[in-house]
Amino acid sequence: MVAYNKFQPFSEALAEKLHNLGSDQLKIALCDAAHAPVAGNAQLSDLTQVSYTNLSSRNVTTSTSAQTGGTYKLTLADLVLLASGGSVAPFRYAVLYNDTAANDELIGWFDYGADLTLLSGNSFTIDFDGSGGALTLA
Repeated sequence: MVAYNKFQPFSEALAEKLHNLGSDQLKIALCDAAHAPVAGNAQLSDLTQVSYTNLSSRNVTTSTSAQTGGTYKLTLADLVLLASGGSVAPFRYAVLYNDTAANDELIGWFDYGADLTLLSGNSFTIDFDGSGGALTLA
């Protein structure tokens, strides 16, 4: 499983009510190896994204958003990205962000270790860990 990396400003944005992880539309942005996200990035405009021509929807579905015993867990449905009608630009990083927030605030990213290219008809699944959750707050 690919590790989750948190954007540092996410903590403050969460504390200042910029996110409602249970109801806001979360989305994935893709970046290539030459344009890696860094922990200090705060909003989508801080990133250089790849072209999404020929790529399916990047909207993420929230399965559950709840706390038990004081620990909050956000569970997201796996996202299948599908190339159709041509290849998708190479990407290495899948960045989770809040598309509902005014500035598309960033949450975290996943590093796949090397650029990946989806050829037409190929798919790529982002596994958000259905049992452990995409993220937890204790």
